[in-house]
Amino acid sequence: MVISRDSECASRGFRIPLAEWAATGRTIDYRGHPIFARIEGDPGAEALVLIHGFPTASWDWEALWPDLTQRFRVYSLDMIGFGLSAKPADYTYSLMDQANLFESFLSGEGVTGYHVLAHDYGDTVAQELLARQQEPGMRSRLLSIAFLNGGLFPETHRPVLIQKLLLSPLGPFIAKRTNRARLAQNMRRIFGPTTQPDEALLDSFWWLLTRDDGPAVMHKLIRYMVERREYRARWVGALQNARIPLKLIDGAADPISGEHMAARYRELVPQADVTLLEGIGHYPQVEAASDVLAHYLAFRDRVARAPVR
Repeated sequence: MVISRDSECASRGFRIPLAEWAATGRTIDYRGHPIFARIEGDPGAEALVLIHGFPTASWDWEALWPDLTQRFRVYSLDMIGFGLSAKPADYTYSLMDQANLFESFLSGEGVTGYHVLAHDYGDTVAQELLARQQEPGMRSRLLSIAFLNGGLFPETHRPVLIQKLLLSPLGPFIAKRTNRARLAQNMRRIFGPTTQPDEALLDSFWWLLTRDDGPAVMHKLIRYMVERREYRARWVGALQNARIPLKLIDGAADPISGEHMAARYRELVPQADVTLLEGIGHYPQVEAASDVLAHYLAFRDRVARAPVR
């Protein structure tokens, strides 16, 4: 499928249509594979890294991008296996490797300190980046993290049926038979009741998912759910031992990681800073972009006023 500006439905009013997003990015190399990246904002501004979720891509941030780039130097990419990046069939996908990708990206750009805003799968990548900050070694300094809905705690993650099937021995079979109708059904289930995705958004999600035979690697990418259980102590411990500001902005109506996950966050994370968005589902940055922006910028204002540890 060719992305056409003419095919973009105006009903949602994308701030950056997918065709423009794709055309204004750049390509970097990671382990011999092309990775789509986007960088914008004053080079002298604070660095902000946006980390997307499963099964979509960095375009998830399009509604926030123009405002964030007015204040920050914003870095994002489509992780390997996603969106506009390479989706090699013969590849060992892992959250650890995605964290390596971000560290390589930031090092290549000369970023010495950065903040993170993450969602879903990207939350766990951010947890791994946080865990690495607590270990010896030379790396860019992580300064704060804001999490949107995601599986921060495996015990509160409630995967939808398609995720369970992809993880099962039937995974490759299920992935090959993924279609737009099933994607739409699953997306409608996890969005809020009054913030449902329209056809233009679903078309864009579907294009990003299926580009370069994306369904063929979905059963490999979904192994992140196993990794979350395997590395729970490391990744939850990173939250509990964090020496940087953390924030959770959570769509309360999300059946996967909504209000029940936020409650667990308050139980386990010291001095938990949580904002619940009532009626919002799994994609707050899409469903309630202005609210996410306001709460994120308020968090960053507090970070700027806080004493340096």
